[in-house]
Amino acid sequence: MKNLDKNSKIMVLVGIILVVFLVFMLISAKNPGNKGYSVIYLSTGEVYLGKISNFPRMTMKDGYILQIVKDATDPSKSSFQLNPLKEAVWSPTKLFLNRDQVLFYGPINKDSKVAQGLAGLVK
Repeated sequence: MKNLDKNSKIMVLVGIILVVFLVFMLISAKNPGNKGYSVIYLSTGEVYLGKISNFPRMTMKDGYILQIVKDATDPSKSSFQLNPLKEAVWSPTKLFLNRDQVLFYGPINKDSKVAQGLAGLVK
C-alpha cells in the first residue's frame, strides 16, 4: 500500500468493508439467529407468534395470531386460541411489521404453554 495515494487507500478500505458486509449478510440470510418462535405484541392489542427476521425489514414467517376466546357457558372464563395466518382469508406467507407499532417482541420459552400449543400445531 506504500505506492497508493490517499484516495486509493480509502477506496480499498471501503471495498474491503463492503465485501465483509456482504459476506455477513449472506451468512445471516442463510442462518438466521432466531430459528424458534417469538411473540410480537402490537400497539393495536394483537398478539402474533412467528419466526422473526429483522433485516432488511422486520418480517414474520410461519405466523399465528393469539386470540382470547370467551367461554360460551361462563362469560367470566376465557381461554387462548392459536390461529395460523396461512388459514386466514388473505393467507399471507409472511407479514411485514411496522416497527413503530411493535410494543415488544421476544423469543418464546420452550417450556411455556404457548410453545406446547405450537408444538401440537407445527409439524
